[in-house]
Amino acid sequence: MKEITIPALQNPVDFFGVNDANLELLRKKFPSLKIISRGSDLKLIGEDDLVERAEAVVMEMVQAYESRGRVDHTFVADLLQGKSEKNAPLPASGESDIIVYGQHGLVVKARTPGQRRLVTSCNRNDITFAIGPAGTGKTYTAVALAVRALKNREIRRIILTRPAVEAGENLGFLPGDLKEKIDPYLRPLYDALMDMIPGEKLQSFIANGTIEVAPLAFMRGRTLDNAYVILDEAQNATQSQLKMFLTRMGPSAKMVVTGDVTQIDLPKNTPSGLVQGLSLLNGIEGIGFVFLDGSDVIRHRLVREIIEAYKKED
Repeated sequence: MKEITIPALQNPVDFFGVNDANLELLRKKFPSLKIISRGSDLKLIGEDDLVERAEAVVMEMVQAYESRGRVDHTFVADLLQGKSEKNAPLPASGESDIIVYGQHGLVVKARTPGQRRLVTSCNRNDITFAIGPAGTGKTYTAVALAVRALKNREIRRIILTRPAVEAGENLGFLPGDLKEKIDPYLRPLYDALMDMIPGEKLQSFIANGTIEVAPLAFMRGRTLDNAYVILDEAQNATQSQLKMFLTRMGPSAKMVVTGDVTQIDLPKNTPSGLVQGLSLLNGIEGIGFVFLDGSDVIRHRLVREIIEAYKKED
């Protein structure tokens, strides 16, 4: 079952049509689904595959409603004709800014020029470095691309990793065993996944190894293939760690390396692998570099001003 809330819906007729005409088109195309509307809420009940495809159609309708204020009957008919084929993939990059449809009606898309460049680079290159300050959506966009690739069966696994480096705090003094100490460092990656994959399915993926979230040190000695692999907070990887990570790459893997070179938490006199990698790997075919800045910040407006203030001070 999937429950979708239509955002800012004042008059249901604007979305569902006169006498629920748009909804009836949806029911005709997915006759085995139970589709229930109450106010601004829509429930899709049935087999997961059909629910996912119907959800994709509904989210396109949401996009139309948000941009036009209403959903035209002809638009829905045309949309259903193109979206209702069995196993239709999610929108591919280049066709739309939409990357993937998340939980509770969330539409995950490239929202800034920098994020659009990141999507393009990931499509064109097997390794992409995404460099920029906090709040620019580097990691979130990369995770969305990985989830889309998994849903489209382009890869078999998603591997997300981070260096376990303290930001002015001492890991050794945290309570618990090794997993309990490391999990807080990986929490932002779990949060992004939870936005895009239903809770039970996410737990299943983690349990069977389809999705792995682990510290960077756990990558040593492995070959990562048929996978979308994301290294987050790469500015805190040492030179040897970044080399180790990049050389894990199998023939059918994609890698995204994200980081912010202005927030390095490594011990003094320990050079950042990311800073070295930016100069050392530049010019190699198949490796892309995307630089985001304050104009790409999508958090609170003050984050952009804070970044600019610190930039001036530096």
